[in-house]
Amino acid sequence: MKPVVGGGAGQPRACSCRPKAGYHGAHARRSGLGADPGHPALCLDNCSAAVPRPPKALPWNAVADRASSSSWRAWVLGGLLPAYLLTTFGFTLARVRGDSMLPTLRSGDALLLLKYPRWLHAAGLWRAYPRRGDLLVFKAPADSGYAYETVYGVRHRPYNIKRVLGLPGDTVAIQDGRVQVNGQVLAESYASEGFVQDQAAQRVPPGKVWVLGDNRRLGESLDSRAYGLVSLRDVAGPAGLRLWPRPGLIAR
Repeated sequence: MKPVVGGGAGQPRACSCRPKAGYHGAHARRSGLGADPGHPALCLDNCSAAVPRPPKALPWNAVADRASSSSWRAWVLGGLLPAYLLTTFGFTLARVRGDSMLPTLRSGDALLLLKYPRWLHAAGLWRAYPRRGDLLVFKAPADSGYAYETVYGVRHRPYNIKRVLGLPGDTVAIQDGRVQVNGQVLAESYASEGFVQDQAAQRVPPGKVWVLGDNRRLGESLDSRAYGLVSLRDVAGPAGLRLWPRPGLIAR
């Protein structure tokens, strides 16, 4: 007999059954196992045994979809997000192109670019940035004729690497081929020999730096002698380490 929910006249009603009083009920109470398996529970009052409906089946891909969605979110939050934060605010890799920094750096050298000093300085937590002698990675002033280049038909604003010699508040000049800062000649053991054209004294305003390439041979480096002062807003950060092919600290 099929169970009927809310049965009508003359039809059995769905109900919850209990064992009929007697042997089976007593046996159930003693054993704690319910009705005797050999004698199913008897229903009273002409009602059928209530049969629970089976649970509704989930779509075949429901569990897989939930698992894959969770895995995707975990992969994004656990992998991509930390990588993005690290390369944006921590450090990243940079590769040298050209000979303007010879003999300190060679074309193809791989460097570790430190980005966190810039953000700490902007937050007022790192005042000694940049330091004189640091190798800064930056973009040339946008209003100069050296800011953009075209590669494969695409015009973009590349990064440069030069040594910062003039800090905000300094007065920089080149006299007799030697760089002077605040009237003092800099000892530049890292620079190559070559002709350096004299330049009149120039005061570096706040938020700017004066940069120069280590390769002092005529025409080998485009730097502040060509495009002027560099804004700190255009500086990505200092290059702290050479990773390849000669690992080690970079001379300051």
